[in-house]
Amino acid sequence: MNLHRNPIPVEDAINKVLACQIKGDIERIPLMDADNRILSEDLIADHDVPLFDRSPYDGYALIANDTIDASLHNPIVLDVVGAIGAGSVYTEPLQPSQAIRIMTGAKIPTNADCVIMLEDITEDSPSQIKLIKKMKKNQNISFQGEDVAKGTVIVKKGTKINPGIVALLATFGYKDVPVYKRPVIGVMATGSELIEVGEPLEEGKIRNSNAYMIISQIKRAGAIAKYYGQVSDVLEECVEQMKRALNEVDFLITTGGVSVGDYDLLPAIYQQMDAEVLFNKVAMRPGSVTTVSTINEKILFGLSGNPSACYVGFELFAKPMIDTYLAKESIGLKIEKAILSESIDKKNSFDRFIRGKAYMEKGQLHVKLSGKDKSNMVHSLAEANCLIHLQAGRDDYRKGAVVDIRLIDELY
Repeated sequence: MNLHRNPIPVEDAINKVLACQIKGDIERIPLMDADNRILSEDLIADHDVPLFDRSPYDGYALIANDTIDASLHNPIVLDVVGAIGAGSVYTEPLQPSQAIRIMTGAKIPTNADCVIMLEDITEDSPSQIKLIKKMKKNQNISFQGEDVAKGTVIVKKGTKINPGIVALLATFGYKDVPVYKRPVIGVMATGSELIEVGEPLEEGKIRNSNAYMIISQIKRAGAIAKYYGQVSDVLEECVEQMKRALNEVDFLITTGGVSVGDYDLLPAIYQQMDAEVLFNKVAMRPGSVTTVSTINEKILFGLSGNPSACYVGFELFAKPMIDTYLAKESIGLKIEKAILSESIDKKNSFDRFIRGKAYMEKGQLHVKLSGKDKSNMVHSLAEANCLIHLQAGRDDYRKGAVVDIRLIDELY
């Protein structure tokens, strides 16, 4: 296996990952558990909504023609012949000069062709109402199928389920929902300098923030994380640990160890495991040493040990693979144009992805740096909701310039 490092463009690297075309299986889960899952098939309306013509208000159902001469100076009196509550049905046809009390959601009785709201009538007695307003035929009626017609695709395959979609699914009786299984993604950390979160700091040591950050990113992307802790510094032991993990997960992510230093084991591990390396250097900063390989139809993402480089590598390469596995409608980070609210003085031989904070101001999308731009710094990630893409060779990133950004999170 050739481990020579030739940097390839970012989009080429993303396309190499997506070309693997790994997609998940389908499962049916209870509607109560379906939030944020991805639908695996189009869902079809098996009946009209509304199922019948119904009243959208509390009021009186009547015949519009009876009100043709109604005015302030010529009040019309109608006989009230009954009442219809929501869920009840009035079986007798309505006759001329008759009205019937109707509640919101109740079925319109036969012959009635409009509904007058309570505030537009005067109740002379329990058996009569007076109105001075002329009504039009079909006024204030919710018609059968006007919301959703039978046979309509109510939610498309690849859609992320939100509370509104849950309401739709419940309306159409989907007690169980077909969704894509979430991929299980293993996480391993390399580096003898690492200690776990609960351990006291020692000189020369740092806490393993990368693994916990990646686990959170995995969850945000809609997958399941399985943490394997820190791998051994002994090559043979490390190979065995990774083989066991690969048998238990759909993808495996390692953090650190992908450089060419004396203590970076992953290049040697790839050789030991006969991995096919898709790429081992990307023309970008941070995270140029990001490496992606395949081992027995499993994908192994080797991300940088620097926190920001690790973070960017996941969002650019691992997230699109998760999106593909889940058959989402949108793959990878959404790209938008934004106005720089501050100048960025960086000359770039590689594309650079800077942690940014995008925000709306006077109807336009703006972006600023979320903190100091160094790949070993964590604090700038906390406020970041996008990556600012500075293209190689371009150095005109002054305040007011328009730049591409890749949205990581919702705008607030």
